Amino acid sequence: MSQTRLQNWHNVTIQDLGQIVTGRTPPSSNPEMFGGEYPFITPSDMSFGLRRVSTERSISNIGSSALGRIKLPPKSVAFVCIGATIGKVCLTYTESFTNQQINSIIVNCERYSPEFVYYLMLGIADEVKALAGGAATPIINKSSFCGISVSVPPIETQLKIASILSVYDDFIENNTRRIEILEEKARRLYEEWFVQFRFPGHEEVELKESELGLIPATWEIATVGDAVGRISTGPKYCQRTVSVSGSIPVLDQGKQGVIGYHSDEPGVWASLSDPVIVFSNHTCYQKIILHPFSTIQNVLPFKSSDKYKRDIYWLHNATYGVVELNDYKGHWPQFTSKKIIVAEEQLTARFGRLAEPIYHLIFSLQRKNNNLRKQRDLLLPKLISGEIDVSEVPMPN
Repeated sequence: MSQTRLQNWHNVTIQDLGQIVTGRTPPSSNPEMFGGEYPFITPSDMSFGLRRVSTERSISNIGSSALGRIKLPPKSVAFVCIGATIGKVCLTYTESFTNQQINSIIVNCERYSPEFVYYLMLGIADEVKALAGGAATPIINKSSFCGISVSVPPIETQLKIASILSVYDDFIENNTRRIEILEEKARRLYEEWFVQFRFPGHEEVELKESELGLIPATWEIATVGDAVGRISTGPKYCQRTVSVSGSIPVLDQGKQGVIGYHSDEPGVWASLSDPVIVFSNHTCYQKIILHPFSTIQNVLPFKSSDKYKRDIYWLHNATYGVVELNDYKGHWPQFTSKKIIVAEEQLTARFGRLAEPIYHLIFSLQRKNNNLRKQRDLLLPKLISGEIDVSEVPMPN
């Protein structure tokens, strides 16, 4: 490592990088403040190592006016500072708001590259997390967060480092968009067959009245609880018992879904030929998993019940979104009490044969994203420490 090169780097504190803003959750007594064009970012929406996030909730124009002082411009760096997921980082892409668990850096763009600051914060996340200690609810207060010392290079070097690392995240985001399109494709097929009843041969099928309206005569109405069967998860994990790497992912309740890894026996043996659905009790996120995994508390895996043995891909779509997050509480009782229309086993199997290759392709893209993240994370500490010389790297356009 060239000492001459590092002499161009200088130490600053996080608050020197820009304005530090702590988020706030609008009161539930003012529902008109939610629902609009402004993303409302919470730790559950974020994932370790994912630059861009989509959010479950948003803020309305009314909420934006009331919370105007803490509105984040595009390319602000949001960092979780409270709770079990301290160290999650994301970069805003539009005007946004966050909840109170997140401190954000509105970067001084004249001196610092927002993308570099994002990667810098990603690189020091474990160090920041260690400052939270062993409290029941870990926390890095705002003053401590602001005072953390970091080393930064000249702006030209910042831009080069960010451009190298951004290549990986650009690929990840492109794959993520492809995944969303594929999920929508499967969902539309399900709705055509099982909501609009335009399945193969529907012209010859009689309809009957039910508590959910007209349905094919041989179909049934059942509760989600009757249609699903819970699966044991084995040992539960938490932020303190996972590692940054390992062979088995540990699923959390966030939208992106992985809190860390371990290399012991998985809690659930899911596979391409034997998928498992997981429901997040407090956040209502649901996904279908095609690989072995373990879970944290309140991530609840299930398959079809013995009473209604139906295709797993049909079951995922039939139960997806039947409850929505209305408060951070346990939603499983509400979830299992909902009524769904249960189609004939043969038709759900036919749907599954069409849906299976879609979900296998999704799984392949997810694996590519995992490999891209690993490659990026190998480079990240070497670039933000100056160990890798970028002086010969052309300036990005």
